[in-house]
Amino acid sequence: MTSPTPPADAHPYLRAASAGVRHHTRALTPSDTGPPPPADRPHLDVLHAHLTAVHQLLDRLAETTRPPHPAAGRRLAAAHTHLWQAASEVHAAFHLLPSSTTAGTEASTCRPERLPKGPPVLTICQRHLAAGHVIRRKTTPADLRAHTTACAR
Repeated sequence: MTSPTPPADAHPYLRAASAGVRHHTRALTPSDTGPPPPADRPHLDVLHAHLTAVHQLLDRLAETTRPPHPAAGRRLAAAHTHLWQAASEVHAAFHLLPSSTTAGTEASTCRPERLPKGPPVLTICQRHLAAGHVIRRKTTPADLRAHTTACAR
């Protein structure tokens, strides 16, 4: 019989990602040099990537936890849905910020029909639509009633 992995040695990449988020949060705290700059599109794109990665992790954890521990699996599935809602709001905020490349609305418009060959700025939309397919497959419409999963901006 093997002993459980000590918490300090378990999941080092997840711990490193969490430490990175904590460090970034501290860096955004107002200091003597003035307030931090507001969020920009690249910042929200990276944050959206992080949220969708955690969303995938929660999806897999919910799937593997539900059979032996149904109540815990349901809680993880609920967290999966809430994290999707957070990612959806970050995606919406991304499209509300001005583009750094052009002042026109063409760069800030999410047009799914152009995604396979679209401009690099739309990678957040590609990621968001891919995560949307997963959430629609595994979540009831009632759970998502308040949030849209379409990229309609």
